[in-house]
Amino acid sequence: MSGWLERLGFALGRALRTFRPTAPVPTASPAKSIESDPPPGSSNLGIFALSDAEMAERKISVVTIGELELPTGEIVACDPLITGLSRPAFSRKVKPGRYPITLFQAQGCIAAATLRFGPGLPMRWELATFVPDRPPAYNSEFLEFIVDDAVASFMDKSVLTLMAEPEELDDYLADVACSFDRFGMDNPIDGNPLNVAMCDTGYGDGAYRSFWGLDAAGEPLLLITDFEVLENADGRENNQVTDG
Repeated sequence: MSGWLERLGFALGRALRTFRPTAPVPTASPAKSIESDPPPGSSNLGIFALSDAEMAERKISVVTIGELELPTGEIVACDPLITGLSRPAFSRKVKPGRYPITLFQAQGCIAAATLRFGPGLPMRWELATFVPDRPPAYNSEFLEFIVDDAVASFMDKSVLTLMAEPEELDDYLADVACSFDRFGMDNPIDGNPLNVAMCDTGYGDGAYRSFWGLDAAGEPLLLITDFEVLENADGRENNQVTDG
């Protein structure tokens, strides 16, 4: 499929999906966290310090969409519809395994995506950087990934070499991006546990940053990508306080 036809088909598919309501089953919100200073550029990491009641008051809901297979522990985050570019992996690796992906939703949007690597509460936060293997035009100090199609994907780095040709991978990711409604997971090869997670990104296109939540030993407990819908860990429009 040619590039412009692929983009046109993707845009039409996403436009149609916006009129189909979803009803994800909410899960319990993350456990209460100790206080920690968020790194520069984020006011939303306090979401992990909220109780279920506080999450509800701030109009934030939570859904776990599945578990991401990470056999190498190298996590790739990218816009799946951007082709012909090296897809970046985060500089920090995690222990290989299978980890749950949770989405925070507010104002009818997906506000953040989280990977949880173990139990416990973050003691401090670290801005997630990417391995510097992108072309210079997309090098914004390797602190974020570019989204031009209002969708993000997360996968193990080994997915990038799973198929014989780069074009085959591009076509696969485009097909998955066009098939899901707001979020989803898929296995590229039947019988192979390797999978890919995708979700809509906040209000659409942008350059999005991620943050590691670390334990006392500096090991990652979670990774959160903020899609800039929340403000000060609050999902209400204009942060309006409800009466009562």
